[in-house]
Amino acid sequence: MFYDAELSFLTSILKNYHIQTHLLTEDTAQKCNLDLGLRELLGKDIRLPLQQFIKEHIHPKTFYRISDSFHCKYVMFLLPQTEPPTTMVIGPYACMEITKEIIYQIIDEYHIPPDLFPQVEKYYSNIPIFIEDSLINTLLNTFGEKIWGGLDSFTIHSVSHFFDLTEPICEKMLVKNIEEPLLSIQVLENRYATENKLMQAVSQGQPNKAESIISSLSLLALEERTSDPLRNLKNYSIILNTLLRKAAETGSVHPLHIDKLSADFARKIELLTSKESVLKLQRDMIHKYCLLVKNHSMKSYSLLVQKVITQIDLDLTADLSLKTQAKLQNVNASYLSSLFKKETGMTLTEYVNKKRIDQAIFLLNSTSMQIQTIALYCGIPDVNYFTKTFKKYIGKTPREYRDNILFYKP
Repeated sequence: MFYDAELSFLTSILKNYHIQTHLLTEDTAQKCNLDLGLRELLGKDIRLPLQQFIKEHIHPKTFYRISDSFHCKYVMFLLPQTEPPTTMVIGPYACMEITKEIIYQIIDEYHIPPDLFPQVEKYYSNIPIFIEDSLINTLLNTFGEKIWGGLDSFTIHSVSHFFDLTEPICEKMLVKNIEEPLLSIQVLENRYATENKLMQAVSQGQPNKAESIISSLSLLALEERTSDPLRNLKNYSIILNTLLRKAAETGSVHPLHIDKLSADFARKIELLTSKESVLKLQRDMIHKYCLLVKNHSMKSYSLLVQKVITQIDLDLTADLSLKTQAKLQNVNASYLSSLFKKETGMTLTEYVNKKRIDQAIFLLNSTSMQIQTIALYCGIPDVNYFTKTFKKYIGKTPREYRDNILFYKP
């Protein structure tokens, strides 16, 4: 098809938002479990009305934006130049957070028995939330313009309450005697798969990918261990902190760095007072663990070089000369020098100086310490040598650097 690239791009974007897509003909619509099993759980069949809708209502050059009574949304449209005629179906997804209150309203409206509440709740925990409804419009308009030749060549048609339940649920209609309901298994598997993908992204220092993954994890999927919603969120934040800590370890970050960051987040979690602050901290955790891997991963270094780098990171004020480090590691100084340069691209002295200057920049930006005191904290007691080294790397003296900060400070 002439629009293969555009179709692949659209599908990839939706996949990143964890929204499922289907390419259906009239015949394959009979086999499509479009709503992730919700109506099947309630003793209904979505396949027949889906097949009927595609056959009777889908017309060329039209996007159908469908809303159902379960607050779920779909998009359907006929792909051009396909034989047999093929309809692309996007969804389900939600444009708002489905709270327990909303679920109870649905349960009450359709007389769904109380024992099915956990399964309906599980269903919603598996539905991706796409708050930015305008983004869907942008995607459709852009894709429609490409495949149909312009913004004026297609229409977007809204369909409300299609696939709705037309009558209350009766006990005899329900699927019973399921030892471990399908939805529970699917939600649990999806949660673990999402967490594994998150750990992999963090272990590779990929913050954008990691943040995209965590956004797909519905709060309803999290286990409620107490009656306090905030406490439940805090509990999952503690679990998340542990997962991220293990991911950083997999990314070959030394425990020295991991423990410091982990302890800091553990303290912050207990101080949180709202759901919004918890969600914000979770994203901050993911971002900072990714940066930790990017900045401190030693995956490409030999064990000897790892030990030396860890020693440097442990205490910049210590004797970090080549001779002393070689003695500590019980190796020949020339061998250590050659290996360190080969693996890091810097001599050991250059590496130490860079670390010390990085620390100096941090202290100049974040404290009002005197220059001489900063030099001591960076492991360079001679302030003149500190100034000379700083200027070599930064192009300014420490005082000039600080004056520049104060000049631009609002």
